[in-house]
Amino acid sequence: MKKILLLMLTIVGLVACKSTIDNKSQVGIKGNWIITNVSYPGSEVINIHSFDIADSKCFEGSTWKFISNNNKGHMSLTKTGCVNFSSDIVWSINKDGKFGLKFLNSGEKAKNTQQGYFLRVANQSEDSFQLIDNFNIGGKPTDIIYQFKKVN
Repeated sequence: MKKILLLMLTIVGLVACKSTIDNKSQVGIKGNWIITNVSYPGSEVINIHSFDIADSKCFEGSTWKFISNNNKGHMSLTKTGCVNFSSDIVWSINKDGKFGLKFLNSGEKAKNTQQGYFLRVANQSEDSFQLIDNFNIGGKPTDIIYQFKKVN
């Protein structure tokens, strides 16, 4: 009986330790990107303050660098008429297509940052992908789509 229990605990431990990271998707996002468009399909123009940083439309033209081997990177907002913002980031994609993202203050480590965001990855190709966030606006679930294009 003890052997069966030990075997069961070993199997549970191995399953629990199985990687939940989608390495193929992460390697596909490696590199320099720009957000070319922010849209709200099926919704009227709305004002969403993305990532507690700026209006969602201020993210159009923002630059992003994703490093897949250590899940770090950097992003910058520089759109005229919007707040200038720059931050190191940590990110990952799990096997369910969820994109985890944390913005880091200067010198801060990800483990010390409590706030993070989960978005969905969609329509990933060699030179583009989308991150989709979902907001509840007036009791109605509303998607916001960030369209990324690879920069050479």
